[in-house]
Amino acid sequence: MTYTNIEIKAMASEEQQGKIREILKENNAKFIGTDNQKDIYFKNGSGRLKLRKGDIENYLIYYKREDEADLKKSEVVIFNNQGRIGELEKITRETHEVLIEVDKTREIYFIENVKFHIDNVSGLGRFIEIEAISHENLISEEKLRERCNYYKTLLEIKNENLIKNSYSDMLLEKNKK
Repeated sequence: MTYTNIEIKAMASEEQQGKIREILKENNAKFIGTDNQKDIYFKNGSGRLKLRKGDIENYLIYYKREDEADLKKSEVVIFNNQGRIGELEKITRETHEVLIEVDKTREIYFIENVKFHIDNVSGLGRFIEIEAISHENLISEEKLRERCNYYKTLLEIKNENLIKNSYSDMLLEKNKK
């Protein structure tokens, strides 16, 4: 499956995450569940390649994304490998060098085509992510940006809390120190 998304990621306190949960409930967000995820990032020539192993989501994901603090556009190719993730992990580990592994607990919510993540990332802290998603480019980039900005405002996410890097980049940087 191929899709485009516009996303933001922001640092959040435990209190802010609680407030965001309440706002999502008030806006009839569909709670998908809490997923204990391990993202295994592999060294790759261009873009990012990761294997996601979770209780809910199990994917091989390749994506290219701008590293910007505000709205970021991603072009994503995702392979849903529910049920056989162990085999896929074996193949990717044998054919690609592991860059880093990211462990997190993620609450997943949806409102229409917008996905919300309330994350607690081991070694990094707490975050909120908003992804406005267009499968097969059926929704314009402009509309995706509008939806992402709308929820950024609704959830009271401040610009100073926005981060540009992925969790993998943040952990790599932290491990250098």
